[in-house]
Amino acid sequence: MASNKNALIRYKTIDYCLRNNFKKWTLDDLIEACSDALYEYEGKDINVSKRTIQLDIQLMRSDKLGYNAPIEVYEKRFYKYSEPNFSITNIPVTDNDVKVMNEAIQLLRQFKDFSLFKEMNGVLQRLEDSVYSSQKNKKSIIHLDKNEQLKGLEFIDPIYQAIQQKKVIVINYQSFKAHKPSDMIVHPQLLKEFNNRWFVLCLNKKRFYTLALDRIIAISKENNIEYKDENVDGDTYYKDVIGATVSNTRPQRIQFWIEKKNAPYVITKPFHKSQRVIKHTEDGVIFNIFVQINFELERKILGFGELIEILKPEKFRNLIFAKLQKATSNYQ
Repeated sequence: MASNKNALIRYKTIDYCLRNNFKKWTLDDLIEACSDALYEYEGKDINVSKRTIQLDIQLMRSDKLGYNAPIEVYEKRFYKYSEPNFSITNIPVTDNDVKVMNEAIQLLRQFKDFSLFKEMNGVLQRLEDSVYSSQKNKKSIIHLDKNEQLKGLEFIDPIYQAIQQKKVIVINYQSFKAHKPSDMIVHPQLLKEFNNRWFVLCLNKKRFYTLALDRIIAISKENNIEYKDENVDGDTYYKDVIGATVSNTRPQRIQFWIEKKNAPYVITKPFHKSQRVIKHTEDGVIFNIFVQINFELERKILGFGELIEILKPEKFRNLIFAKLQKATSNYQ
């Protein structure tokens, strides 16, 4: 992403230079101007080579970026636009560009609970008004599953900011099992979303806790404690689980059978990235997954009702069987 941003800064700088017809621009001049621009944006010296600027000019001349810039060399060493009024910022927006931006805007609008996207509202509105105002009343054709009545969404931003700024916070929290709320001084590490429910993974007294945002009552800053950054990588931390609950137990190989007509749904939307097809039977398909046994896994399996059967391990099979027996007793 950084290299792409630097390239865009260079393109804009070259464009700015070549639009100035009062100066003769050599390759060295363009290298110096791009280096200065990158230093201004990044706050550090970035080495811009002669080869880099030559490739930038070649790309700007081509149709690859949609610029088709009429850059020419004159007197064997100076660069200029052959069309005095040309600028890459004046490139007209194509119908396909409008279509892509429209889809992107409709998608971004559905993430409105983050302050980042709230701040983008004005940008999105200006895009709609200036680029494709004739289409702004069209309905969205992308719909993301969301629950705007879910509690705790207002805490996403303060937690996000605390993680980004490496700040300790005090969370007033009441789990479903607790009789009253209590304060926890935590070092937030990661925000996690699962099934439209948000969680924060945080460090408290050398232990990791996963707190549901809908059980948070209040959040305040704690400025007198130094933040501990555990450098948690979400893909690694959650690699052996379905959902947000990570325990200290080792992952197990779960083998299960799915009824034949419903097996394609499980094949095309796996329970977990470790899922493998073991074999096809006359009445269904047998799968394997390698995960920790947690609450979310139980809910996933119970949700399939009579269409699933746990084959291994036996202890987990018995657990699911007991829950189903209790469920059927509710109807007797």
